[in-house]
Amino acid sequence: MAFLYYLLLLGIAILPVVLLMVFIYRQDKYQKEPVKSLIKAFIGGMIAIPLDIIIVTMLDLALGETFLAQTVFFSAFMEAGIPEELCKFIIFMIFIWRDKNFDEYFDGIVYASFIGLGFACVENIEYVFSFGFSTGVVRALISVPGHFLFGVVLGYFLSLAKFHPEKRGTYMLTGLLLAMTAHGLFDWMLMITQYLNPLIGTLIYFVFIWGDIKLWKLGLKYINKQQENSRKQAQEAKTADLEYQIRQAIHGYDSEYKHIDWGAGDRR
Repeated sequence: MAFLYYLLLLGIAILPVVLLMVFIYRQDKYQKEPVKSLIKAFIGGMIAIPLDIIIVTMLDLALGETFLAQTVFFSAFMEAGIPEELCKFIIFMIFIWRDKNFDEYFDGIVYASFIGLGFACVENIEYVFSFGFSTGVVRALISVPGHFLFGVVLGYFLSLAKFHPEKRGTYMLTGLLLAMTAHGLFDWMLMITQYLNPLIGTLIYFVFIWGDIKLWKLGLKYINKQQENSRKQAQEAKTADLEYQIRQAIHGYDSEYKHIDWGAGDRR
């Protein structure tokens, strides 16, 4: 019976992660990402966990028993939102940024989401096995989707940075700060309620629900926008390929026109 219970816990911890990975993968309509690159992103998210632990431990040692270190703000932002999103960003830059398969707008959202879900998977297993089935249900509805949506936000801006090098720094910084802020506020509103009287705590919780809905709307908006950008990319690639074929037929291979392999990276 104990084995079945632990199997159930593992299932409730992993299931929301799998469902969200399937969801975002199905939204990638033009060039599906290769499995090996998705696995790399997911494992990268797992690797972000020890990196986050190192950063938070160093921060805790530096601040010690100061007043700031005892606040809910510190726990939500300095021990969760800021270092976790920073670690995911670092993993993205190391594992994904130069990957040849990161070649369309929607890819940034896919890879950043997989990194976030890799992080969430490890974290979720730890929480569920520590606190039980009910915690798994709550986290399946709130925390895991949170990591997914923070990834969508970060990935949206990293894609813009990839394909608009003239504004690369601005887009990277914007995506990182938005993900950090959303994550920090998300955790702060959940944490602060336990320190307030029931009425105020309930009001803040309703604000949290409202904010969570707004975050979903923002995430879906970003998904739709990058789907449209990828559609335009695909159309431009087809047009350019047709133009090349026409020029090739007229001028031959030795023409002044440089051949561009628009099919490179096509995984379908």
